[in-house]
Amino acid sequence: MRIRPRQQLLDLWRSHLETSYRDGVWVWGGRDGSNSICDAEQLMCLLYPATELSSFALDPERIATADDVAAVVSVLGEDLRIGEFLVEVIEQFFDRYTDAEGEPIFAGGSYFRDVGQGAPTEEQRALDVVDSYSMSLSLCIAVLRFVRGLQRYLGGEVRLQAGRLGKRIEALTPRVQSRLTAAMMGLIRSFVIHTPHFSSPAGQEILTLVNQTGSAFKDVITDFSGTLERIRVQARNDIRSLQTPDTDLRDDNLLFECGWSWSIDGRSAPRGELDTRIASQPGVAVSEPYLYFTLVALDGVKDLYSQRTQEPDLLEGEQLALAESLKRRAELTQRYWSTISRFGTGRWPLEDLPWRTSDGKQSDYYSLVVTSFLIQDMLDRESTTDLPRTVAVLTQLAQRARITNREIPEDPAATLHYPGITLTLKGSQDVGDGPMMGYHVADFTTLLLKRCLQAARLARDVETREQLLDLAASAMEHMQERSVTRGRSSGLWDNLAPTDHAAEPAPSWFLTERMMESLVVAHNTFSRPPVATASMVNSATGRISEADHLLNQEFLEIGDTAYSPRRKELEAIEQSLDRARAIAAKRPHTAESLAADALLRLNALAYAREDATR
Repeated sequence: MRIRPRQQLLDLWRSHLETSYRDGVWVWGGRDGSNSICDAEQLMCLLYPATELSSFALDPERIATADDVAAVVSVLGEDLRIGEFLVEVIEQFFDRYTDAEGEPIFAGGSYFRDVGQGAPTEEQRALDVVDSYSMSLSLCIAVLRFVRGLQRYLGGEVRLQAGRLGKRIEALTPRVQSRLTAAMMGLIRSFVIHTPHFSSPAGQEILTLVNQTGSAFKDVITDFSGTLERIRVQARNDIRSLQTPDTDLRDDNLLFECGWSWSIDGRSAPRGELDTRIASQPGVAVSEPYLYFTLVALDGVKDLYSQRTQEPDLLEGEQLALAESLKRRAELTQRYWSTISRFGTGRWPLEDLPWRTSDGKQSDYYSLVVTSFLIQDMLDRESTTDLPRTVAVLTQLAQRARITNREIPEDPAATLHYPGITLTLKGSQDVGDGPMMGYHVADFTTLLLKRCLQAARLARDVETREQLLDLAASAMEHMQERSVTRGRSSGLWDNLAPTDHAAEPAPSWFLTERMMESLVVAHNTFSRPPVATASMVNSATGRISEADHLLNQEFLEIGDTAYSPRRKELEAIEQSLDRARAIAAKRPHTAESLAADALLRLNALAYAREDATR
């Protein structure tokens, strides 16, 4: 299946508006009901492409030059009405998820699940979750960029409508900034460093994972400490600002791992410098990193920093310090998991499928998450050293998840896609009289799709790039089989069992938002120049050189004053070779084709001259 990101994003928008915009009213929620994460995902499906891709921008000036985008969003109105309506929808979101005291709400709500111990209580459903912090961070960045685009347009407008909209944006912006600050603080307080003793069950799991050569544990502990010493030093510096007790990274008898728990760490001290609920509320989550929540937190921080690079004045006041604190934690975490995934001198722990977490859980999903950390680290370092082995892991995971292999009846791999893996949220059982809560994650295929497309940017040879794009195409085909095919939500995505036959199936905004992200990544990947290896460039240069030499010989055969069809042909060939020479470094095969065409034309001229002399 061919991936066509522009057309597929437009199709997604068309289906999205058919589902969400009914009779002039925005309809919130999907298959999983409505909560602070789901509704943010629903909004992000529109706002993220609109702010990440210039050709999808929704301010009136740029819509006017993109007929296909204008046709899709025309259901919202024309010109400024589109921006005005979206501002109204954004206001609704902030009304829904702001409490009576003006504090942002980050509750997991209907995304919290029963794991066989009973349904979560209302008090538990009101608990904050890292997914909401991260999604809100990305949403707030997108909203700020969107309203800034409208403000730039309104700067030249004098109509009364524009004046009203400008005032609404001015009133909305502080609310966005307030939620952004709270989301950043929530992510900081949810960051954890877990330091189990090497003899504890968690310590033994970590040692078994990294010991791929069967070495004595004392040797593995020594290697572990030596390999991660610089990361320990960086972590010790962050510990001071975390003010987390019972964590000693100087003790060589303690192993460690870092990342994000599912909510605010139960051991984290309040942050008194900010007068917000997030800064002062007690935490409930265990001080152990969850791979899924670590991944979504890192994605949110990446969004923050990619947008900061484009608009340096996006953050204000204390947000700058919070952003720097988040960046340090993100860099520490990414470096840790990238190092652990390739620990040792033999087989990587990542290659020993499936990945095992320190609490004894194992799943191919965890392997894919850790692979994602490694790919992002390679992208940041622009390193291709470990890309072939990483591609081999992705290929194995696609086979094991039955994305490239045929699924058999009652295949256990099917549970990766439905219902997905269930995370047990440790510490949630201590809230009120409720049970242990769970959290379902079913985005294996979209995660594979996104990471293959990202890794394709690194490929420096055609074979590796094609291998990654083939995997991405298989993942896209797998997702198409899971799309909604009936009702107004046709074209969006769900993760329901194949036996579901509801007349009007509602979309899963969790999965649809992940598909949207993947298509944006595909758009950015395909926007880059194609692979141009040294051998390809040398081959093109060789043909250009030969053609150029023969062209010079042909010019010797005609006089300076002669202006004939033969001279016109030689000048056309010269222009073609100039074009080939200009693009040879970036598009060598195209340049080679131009040179080959020039050689054929030059040969025809030479043959004609020789024939005439005979």
